[in-house]
Amino acid sequence: MSIIRLMRAAMIFRIKPTKKLTTFDRKLAASKMLSSSNHTPVSCDAPLNRRSANYKPPLWDFNFVQSLNSEYLLELIDDLQKMGICYHFEEEIKKVLTSIYNTRYKSKKTEDLYSMALQFRLLRQHGFLLFQEIFDCFKNEEGDFNPCLGEDTKGLLQLYEASHLLTEGEETLEAAKEFATFFLRKNLEEGTVGVLDESVRHSLEMPLHWRVPRPNARWFIEEYGRRPDMNPLLLEFAKLDFNIVQATHQQELKHISRWWKSAGLAEKFPFARDRLVECYFWNIGWLPGPQNGYLRINIAKFNSLITIIDDIFDVYGTLEELQLLHDVIQRWDIGSMNQLPEYMQMCYLALNDLVDETAYHVLKEQGLVIIPHLRNLWKDLVKVYLQESKWYANGYTPSLDEYINIAWISIGSPLMLSSALFLKPNPTHKEATQILMEHNDLIRWSGIIFRLSNDLGTSKEEMERGDIPKSIQCYMNQSGASKEEAEEHVRGLIHSAWKKMNQNLHQKDYCEFARIFAESGADLSRMSMYMYEHGDGHGNQNPQIKNRISNLLSELFIV
Repeated sequence: MSIIRLMRAAMIFRIKPTKKLTTFDRKLAASKMLSSSNHTPVSCDAPLNRRSANYKPPLWDFNFVQSLNSEYLLELIDDLQKMGICYHFEEEIKKVLTSIYNTRYKSKKTEDLYSMALQFRLLRQHGFLLFQEIFDCFKNEEGDFNPCLGEDTKGLLQLYEASHLLTEGEETLEAAKEFATFFLRKNLEEGTVGVLDESVRHSLEMPLHWRVPRPNARWFIEEYGRRPDMNPLLLEFAKLDFNIVQATHQQELKHISRWWKSAGLAEKFPFARDRLVECYFWNIGWLPGPQNGYLRINIAKFNSLITIIDDIFDVYGTLEELQLLHDVIQRWDIGSMNQLPEYMQMCYLALNDLVDETAYHVLKEQGLVIIPHLRNLWKDLVKVYLQESKWYANGYTPSLDEYINIAWISIGSPLMLSSALFLKPNPTHKEATQILMEHNDLIRWSGIIFRLSNDLGTSKEEMERGDIPKSIQCYMNQSGASKEEAEEHVRGLIHSAWKKMNQNLHQKDYCEFARIFAESGADLSRMSMYMYEHGDGHGNQNPQIKNRISNLLSELFIV
C-alpha cells in the first residue's frame, strides 16, 4: 500500500466534493475524450488567420502552484511516524519532504507557528538543512519570542517538540524550548489547553525527539483513536501492523528463551540478574524493522552476558578473581581457562562460544571476518569493569570527568552499537571499520546519554547494595552540591549530550549505511531514557516497565 493510496483513502473521510457535476460538464468531458481519441491531423501547408482574445497572463504561475501544500500531508507523515508504521512508506515520505523543502521552505514564506514548527521538525529530522532563523519572525523588537504566542497551545506544542532537535550554539532554539515549556506548563495549570491536555502532558514528560517510536507506538495509536479528526482506515492499519509486528517479536523472544534455558546460565549464576526478556526488549526499540530480526536475537544474547559479567564484577567476584578473568579475556586463550574459578569458567566458555557462533554466521552469510573486532570489544568492556572494581575496593571516588571517561564504556553501549554495525545486513568490512573510526564521537555521546540515564534511574539502589559512586555522587563529592542539585546537573549533561548527538544526526555527507548507524545510536540513547525513566527498568522490574513490556509483547489490539 503506497502512501498516496493511503492518503486518498484517508481523504475520503475528511473532504467532501465542493461541486456537483452537471449534465453539461459530463457531456463536455465526454466530447473532449472522444475528439482526442479520433483526432485527424490537419494540413499545415497554408497559414491560417486566427483571432486573439488578448488574455492576460495567469495570476497563478508555476512557482505559486508548486508551493501549494496541504498541512494534512505533514500531519499524516507525523502520525505515521508516531504510530510506528512509517517504515512502510519510507520512499514516499522522502519524496514528499524533498518536494516541500525545495518549494515551500525555500520560498521563505511566513507561516503560522504550528505549521512552521511542524515543518521544521520533520524536515530537520529527515536530514534537511534548516536554520533556526526561520523562527525569527515570531520574535518581538527586543529579540524575544512574542508573549502573545503563549495562548497558541497547538503552536507551542510543536515549537517545544521542534526545539529539541537543536545543536550547540543554537540560541534561538534554546530560547524557544524555554519559552514553549513555560507557557505549556502555565496553560496546563490554568486549564486552557482543552483537547490537547494529554498530548501536552505526554510531551512535557519526555519530548518526541527523545522517544523511541516502537515502544511508544501503542500510546500514540490509542491517543490517535480518541482524536475527533482520526481516520478510521489509518487507525485500523496501525492496529493491524502493531499486532503483526508483535507476533514477530514473540517468535524471536521464544527463540532466545530456548537458547537461554539450554545454556543454563540462570541456574549457574543465581547471584546475577536473570533478565532475558528485558535484554530482548531493549532491541525492539533501537533495532526496529523486519530486516533486523537476527540482530535483535543476537544482541539480546550479548546483553544477557553483559548483565551476568557486570554482576560478577559489581557484586560477586573478589578483586583477585576479577583480575584473573580480566587477564584470560585479554589473552582470549581457551587453554588458560582452567586458571579461573569454576563459576567463571562457564561464563568465559559461554562468551567464547557466543562470539565464535556470531562470527561464523557473519562469515557464512556475508564473507566478513569479524572475530577480532568482537573480541576487542569485549576486552575493552572487561578492562573498564576491572578499573571500576578497583575504585570500589580502594574506596576511591573519582571526579565526574574521570568517572564519565570510563562509565560511557562500562554501560555496554559501545559494545552493542559496534557489534550491531558488523551484524547488520550487507555491510562491507571496509564500510563497517571506517564508520567505527569516523563516528566514534557518536558512539561516545550515545554511551554518555545511556550511562547518565542509567545513573538517574539506578543510583540509589546500587549505592545501597554496594557499588562505585555514580555520576551523582561524583559530582556531589567534587562540588559539595546537594543530591537534588547533582541530579539537575546530570540532567543538564544529558541535554548537552543530545545537542552533540543531534549534530551527528544532521550530517549531510553520510552514506546510507552511516546514516542508519547514526540513527541506531540515537535510538539506543532514546531506549535508555525509556528504560530508566521511572527507575531501574532493567534490573528491578518496576511496575512501569512491567506494564510497558506487557503492552508491547503480549497485549493485542482489538481491531
